[in-house]
Amino acid sequence: MTLQHALLSIAVSVAAGALIGAEREQAHTGRAQSDFGGIRTFPLVALTGTLCALLRPVFGTWPLATVLAGIVALIAVSHARSKDEDVGLTSEVAAIATFMLGAVAGTSDLLPDGPRYLLVSAVAAVTMALLALKAFLHGFIARVSEDDVYATAKFVLLALVVIPLLPDRTFGPLDAFNPFKVGLMIALVAGISFAGYVAARLVGGRRGLLVTGLLGGVVSSTAVTLSFAGRAKESPPLLALLAVGIVAASSTMFVRIMVVVAVVDRPLLAALVLPLGMMAAAGYILALMLLHKDTNGKGSPAPVPLHNPFELKRAIQFGLLYAVVLLLAKAAQVYVGNAGLYASAVLAGLADVDAITLSLSELHRSGIDASVASTGITLAAITNTLVKAGIALVAGGRPLGARVGGAFLVVVACGGAGLGLARALGL
Repeated sequence: MTLQHALLSIAVSVAAGALIGAEREQAHTGRAQSDFGGIRTFPLVALTGTLCALLRPVFGTWPLATVLAGIVALIAVSHARSKDEDVGLTSEVAAIATFMLGAVAGTSDLLPDGPRYLLVSAVAAVTMALLALKAFLHGFIARVSEDDVYATAKFVLLALVVIPLLPDRTFGPLDAFNPFKVGLMIALVAGISFAGYVAARLVGGRRGLLVTGLLGGVVSSTAVTLSFAGRAKESPPLLALLAVGIVAASSTMFVRIMVVVAVVDRPLLAALVLPLGMMAAAGYILALMLLHKDTNGKGSPAPVPLHNPFELKRAIQFGLLYAVVLLLAKAAQVYVGNAGLYASAVLAGLADVDAITLSLSELHRSGIDASVASTGITLAAITNTLVKAGIALVAGGRPLGARVGGAFLVVVACGGAGLGLARALGL
């Protein structure tokens, strides 16, 4: 390593240490008992790690191991001498991470200079974020239930242990069933749903109904519709806000479909952007219009009762549904043609959009035209939207049904127009 590269490594490591140290200094400013280290200590720790790494070509790894052991000993002494009964180990662990960042910055044979410095900067930024978001993260954990922890743990076991062991070959009639692909689809859909679930838990149901609808739609727009429709008769003053939440959640469903397709079958996305994009845009605009007309927009109902999508039972149920829908769609396309496939899409859309979306994406990868697959997915989305309009009318009463139904008719019309435009453009 040249002198110039050595100096650059030192500069990057000191900057990373200063970033972490500045956060630690600010965090314990004003406290009677200071944590380990601050704006001076952490850059020095990072600098020490870089110097040990620079000495490695001559002295081997002994300086690095010895100094690391010394730093750990100093941290242990500092922690033992602390008089703060509520003291944790966060700063001490951050100091060890800072030392290792300095070592990475000075290890030239680990990665080329550019990627290595980028890695050091990125890890330093993540470390600083984890330190700075203490209150936020603790607040989120306080909202997590014991059932959430168990459900997530079971799903992690399913995704990391069971799914990799599934056979990656086709079985059954028409060779339509591939256990490994079914497992991957379960993980994909549950992962996207879980992102929305976490966001909804962070924001909470009382931070604005429009936001609640947007986030709830990532998990289940049908759940939002059922919940809000059931409350419409109980709280008539909130009817307009409830309609906003239902329309916003259903609009998010269209975006969710496009995200799923982008992950599993990106070439098919081009044929879906116009119909689903127009439906989503129309829905969001109409939700904002309904919100603007509402004169009682300061209140909001109780949080939406969303369930953790990592629940093992729900994951298995979705996997079975996906396998059945895929078989039916493939059989309809083989024995009846495109008309049969469209009919199966409409029927599937009565209950679930994800299963038919994944099934038609799989058939598209197997050879059916993009126009056929995108038409089926759009028909399923339209059917599901009309079903939710019916739920709003039956469960929420005529006033809610009129607001939601009127908005959904416009959304469905935009979907039909977008589908026709996509066909005209040859997508």
